[in-house]
Amino acid sequence: MRVDEVSALLADKPSVLVPFASVEAACGFPSPAQDYQTNEIDLNEHLMPNRVASFLIRARGHSMTRAGIFDGDELIVDRSIRPEDGHVVVAVVDGDMTVKRLRVGADGVVLSAENRHHPDIVVAELSELHIWGVVTRSLHRVLRA
Repeated sequence: MRVDEVSALLADKPSVLVPFASVEAACGFPSPAQDYQTNEIDLNEHLMPNRVASFLIRARGHSMTRAGIFDGDELIVDRSIRPEDGHVVVAVVDGDMTVKRLRVGADGVVLSAENRHHPDIVVAELSELHIWGVVTRSLHRVLRA
């Protein structure tokens, strides 16, 4: 999966309050006993708790589909989170930017694809690896326009 576009987020933008139904939507049969009271949530706080350290990128490709990241999705990336084994990260390996799952083990670093049709990237000892940030959210449309 490659990164198609990188966008900075402005820290001084006003809050975005959106009505939030305090019920869960059943994907099976709805419960008639649910209360439909609504509250509001701030999308900035909900999606990007550390807005100053966050940015958006657009993903291209199909190597991360099992992680819920699809071609054309916008990804929220937080640079303040320390990357750890198992995190999905935006990484630059020898000048090429990619989105993969970080695997750190005794044998070294592997950037794992989440699609069996795409190879993992084994980071060679002399390769240059820079982690831009940890992916915290994948935003994608249910219906593609």
